[in-house]
Amino acid sequence: MLEEILQELKDNIDKAIESLRRELSRMRTGRASLAILEGVRVDYYGTATPLHQMSSMSTPDPRTILVKPWDRSQVHAVEKAILAANLGLTPHADAEFIRISVPPLTEERRKELVKVLKRQGEETKVSIRNHRRSANDLIQSLIDEGEVAEDDGGRATKKVQELTDAGVKKVDELVAAKEKDILEV
Repeated sequence: MLEEILQELKDNIDKAIESLRRELSRMRTGRASLAILEGVRVDYYGTATPLHQMSSMSTPDPRTILVKPWDRSQVHAVEKAILAANLGLTPHADAEFIRISVPPLTEERRKELVKVLKRQGEETKVSIRNHRRSANDLIQSLIDEGEVAEDDGGRATKKVQELTDAGVKKVDELVAAKEKDILEV
């Protein structure tokens, strides 16, 4: 029973960290990254289609993203979708592909992004701590009902804290690495 609680806590912490990782990958850092375009959907014959499902994308250099729709008739629809996504990017369409120049971030924008980054990190830590509280409450209820010995419950509570500390440390590492990436000129 205690092992199940600990495994569920570990899974929940891993999910929270993975969610943060996805959010951070979408955050613009001044370098071209395909993750920036992850949420872009194109009106493809009446269906909102994710951009990556209808085109090939590449980053030929650190400041450029190339998008080449498989259906050339959709070049302007893709350009329109990128503009509509409000990513702060300006696509330039040719006959076969769209070139997107990623402008360098201003100092002010970098500071804004760091604030957003730290807020997301803190929200993830709060989520991890809430999972810790739930696990500790479950362990305490098992102790109170007599299903688990108090010594075993104490060891499980200590393990819960270790898992939480490891999760919070991982969040801090991810946030610090992304902050360094954002502030790098």
